[in-house]
Formats: sequence, structure tokens, C-alpha cells
Amino acid sequence: MSTLRHAKSVIATCIAAWALVACGWQDPVADSGSGNGGSTGFSGQDGSAPALTNNIAVDGRAWLNYRRSQIGLSTLAQDTTVDRVAQGHSDYQRLNNTVTHDQVRGQPGFTGVTLEDRFKAAGYNFGTSNAIGEVIAATSNQTGFFMAEQLITAIYHRFVIFEPVFQQVGTGAATGAAGYAYFTADFVTNNGYGSGLPATTLASWPFDGQTGVPIDFLSDSEEPDPVPDVNQVGYPISVHTNLTRKLTVQSFTVRPRSGGANLQTRLLTKDVDPVNTTSQSVAAIIPLAPLTANTRYDVTFSGAIDDVAVSKTWSFTTAQ
Repeated sequence: MSTLRHAKSVIATCIAAWALVACGWQDPVADSGSGNGGSTGFSGQDGSAPALTNNIAVDGRAWLNYRRSQIGLSTLAQDTTVDRVAQGHSDYQRLNNTVTHDQVRGQPGFTGVTLEDRFKAAGYNFGTSNAIGEVIAATSNQTGFFMAEQLITAIYHRFVIFEPVFQQVGTGAATGAAGYAYFTADFVTNNGYGSGLPATTLASWPFDGQTGVPIDFLSDSEEPDPVPDVNQVGYPISVHTNLTRKLTVQSFTVRPRSGGANLQTRLLTKDVDPVNTTSQSVAAIIPLAPLTANTRYDVTFSGAIDDVAVSKTWSFTTAQ
């Protein structure tokens, strides 16, 4: 499941400890998705994209940082302790042939039941004002670029990856029989949050002017499923601010530039989707049908951050 929870001792100690967890993404067809699994072919890619090394953990981390930089978020420093946390969890999943955030004591490769347990078992020392998060992908015969890109497509996972105040990241990957790979990315900010975004500023994905955006997303491939009653939907569109802020939505729409009505969408916010959209600082719309290829779409958002009015308009173009 996807959770954003305060640690048990938050109120008593005034330590703002958070955990953002998005359950898992599994590719239903190994060669599907937006991209060719290499260093080219993804939407919005430019000359600053990282070079492929064919190390899933390294490439996944590099791609997540690259995408963060494209929407004005800080890149995350690699932390070797967090790498050990992520690697241990990928190993656990491979050994037990499972995709999960919670481990079972006594099972092969056990390193801790919860994400927080695994951090502590690795020797990570939590101070005040900390946040942790985790995303997982599992698929066959693909690269770290591909797996990271699919996690960004999966909206609950995107909420974690694009959290502005995270400062460090660790990644790990394990490959089992027939090339089936498990990729884990763990995020953290500790002893104070990162600076994140300025007040009343929103980051958005797709970003303004992005081209080659996929037309669809298979909702059933994400756990939890953001559109339970429909599998093939349009590409998710989202806005993000710092987790310490409250984002409210007045209007969030998308329509083709060529004309026509706003598309029918499902809105995801903490207010309307409290079980899975557990962060108060994000919002997304998911078109209920695939987008049209080679089409420019205009997005309009209006609402408030901590009761201060904000608005944003931008556009993107779908792949041919």
C-alpha cells in the first residue's frame, strides 16, 4: 500500500518523522512501456540525460535524479548506508520471489520488518525532522532507466520520488531466474528537511513543453491501483510541493490544444483519496481514457498552498 505516516513518538518528542511508501510496480508485459530500455526513447529527454551503465541500481538512481532536475527539484546525494538498506530489500524480494515493503522475520534475507526497521538495522541514526520513503519495481530483462521511468509513470510512486524535501537516496537491485529483476529506491531527509520548493511554487509532471509523453498508463500494473475500475487510462498529470505544506485544489483540468471539452479525469488528493494519496502536498488527475497521439494538451491548475492562492498553466505533447 501507499502510506504517509507519523512515527509513534512524533507528538511526544516533536520529531516530525514521516514514511512515504508506494507499494510496487510490476510490468505486465516485459517489453511494454514508454521507452526502449536504453538511454534513448523516453519522453522529454535532452542532452543532459545520464549515460547507460547497465548496472540497474546505478542507472535507476541516475534516472530518478535526472527527472527530478528536469522539474526544478534538487538532485539527491547517494548515501552508502541507504544503498545497503535498498540492496538488502531487493535481495530479500529475490530470495522470496515477492514484491513487498514489509519483510517477514525468519525468511531468507530478512533485514527488518518495516522500512524504518531496515534503516535502523543498517546503522542509520535518525535525528529530528526526518522523512523516509521507498519505491519498488520488478520486471524482466529491462534496465534501471526503464524501471525508474515506469515508477515515475505510476502515480503513487511518483508522489514519493518527486518529494521536494528529500536529500539522500540509496538504490539496490537483485536479478533472479530468467532475468527477473527487483529494483528498490529508498529516500531520506534527516536532521532537518531539504529546502525543497519556494513557497507558493509547484513542480509539475509532465513538465511544461515536454514532448513524447506516453498516451496511456496501465493502472492495474500499480499497487495500489489508482483507477480500480479501468486498466488502460491516460498518462497521469501531477503537481507537487513540500510535504510540510497543504495543497488544496479548486480546479485541475486538461484539454487538447486543438479544441474540445476538458477530458474526464479522476482526481487524486488526500481529501478525495485518503487511503492511498496520504500526502497533503500533492495532487494528480488521471484521464479516464488514453490520450490522442501526437497531440498538444493544455493543463490548468488553480488552488492554494497553505491557504495562499496558486495557479499554474502548462502544456505537453504526446508521442506519435
